[in-house]
Amino acid sequence: MADSKSIFEEAKTKMKKAHQVLERELGSIRAGRANASLLNGVMVEYYGAQTPLNQIAAITVPEARVILITPYDKTALEDIEKGIYEADLGISPANDGTSIRLAVPALTEERRKEIAKQVKATGEKSKVAIRNVRREAMDALKKSNKAEEITDDELHSNEDKTQEITDKAIKVVDDLVAAKEKEVVSG
Repeated sequence: MADSKSIFEEAKTKMKKAHQVLERELGSIRAGRANASLLNGVMVEYYGAQTPLNQIAAITVPEARVILITPYDKTALEDIEKGIYEADLGISPANDGTSIRLAVPALTEERRKEIAKQVKATGEKSKVAIRNVRREAMDALKKSNKAEEITDDELHSNEDKTQEITDKAIKVVDDLVAAKEKEVVSG
């Protein structure tokens, strides 16, 4: 049976992974500002293989609402443009022959509210994942108690510690969600 310390470490590791997933998902949500992470999911047909855009082009943000994509190989411009259309980002690429510009449009108030709801829902999914990790840790602690590896007192103090770890992880989620909501609302 696992000891309490390894149960806590495993729980912390899994909760950190939930935070990383949340950060990635929030990064891909368009907030009205140009952000290179908007293009993370864009795949481009390059010499017959589906390739992530960031591997075949430099992606920069020269202005608040503009993303500039400069391919390392100029012959890939049309393929990159096609990949952006297929990714359905809601932004039309402008090809000038050497690079592609994406002008990120300002969001309407209604769209901001929709995105804020999406941000909250993403945060809730992350909280559910963290609570599932807590449940797994609590179950492991109870098994240790049943197997008489830890006493009832140790079980209760370990459950309290597990709850503390969970509360800290939930606070991180709340902070990430609040920051993204602020970014969405302020545009």
